[in-house]
Amino acid sequence: MSYQVLARKWRPRTFEQLVGQEHVLRALIHALDEDRLHHAFLFTGTRGVGKTTIARILAKSLNCEQGVSSQPCGECAACREIDEGRFVDLIEVDAASRTKVDETRELLDNVQYAPTRGRYKVYLIDEVHMFSNSSFNALLKTLEEPPPHVKFLLATTDPQKLPVTILSRCLQFNLRRLAPEWIRDYLQKILASEAIEAEAGALTLLAQAADGSMRDALSLLDQAIAYGGGKVPESDVRAMLGTIDRRHVLRLL
Repeated sequence: MSYQVLARKWRPRTFEQLVGQEHVLRALIHALDEDRLHHAFLFTGTRGVGKTTIARILAKSLNCEQGVSSQPCGECAACREIDEGRFVDLIEVDAASRTKVDETRELLDNVQYAPTRGRYKVYLIDEVHMFSNSSFNALLKTLEEPPPHVKFLLATTDPQKLPVTILSRCLQFNLRRLAPEWIRDYLQKILASEAIEAEAGALTLLAQAADGSMRDALSLLDQAIAYGGGKVPESDVRAMLGTIDRRHVLRLL
């Protein structure tokens, strides 16, 4: 079996598995459990803090065959197919590669049609700020009069580039950078499950280097495991990151 990078292997499948972002999760969980669902959600924040992960879990919550819930079963065909990235009614779009208005119009023309299998047809548009002005206008028309069977989940690292007319039609959630101690504890949990030895100081260094991004932290951890030959000692992580041991600095002083 081919190696699966940690960021993919350990991607959260439920809201409970997410690290941090409680202010976002609380609002989404209440909306789902009380059936107060907006037609458009906008997730903003720096890279690797959980925007698309939360959006996928939300899509699963909306389409779980057991009913709309903040706790999708994870076992039905819809849940499994969303986890595997092959659910026909979850349309994931990378706006950076769809800057032409004709492509956007073609995509949105299909909004009027009912879902093929799911309860909702969900459009997950990543890096939505990359749309052209014409594409934004096409999206705006749909957001103004959305069909009841459609939900839009938008994600961006640069919300300042979105037109006010788009922003005003979305529920906005700003995801924060993760605290280093949260990242460190999560890395520790992963390494324990993977049966990989690591020094506490190494994990602290990796958590600090990730700059609030869990995805970056997991990528750095993958790199550190390879660098250390299956182990994660602090000295190897320092060498990999190019950092200086504070004890050496103190000796010089």
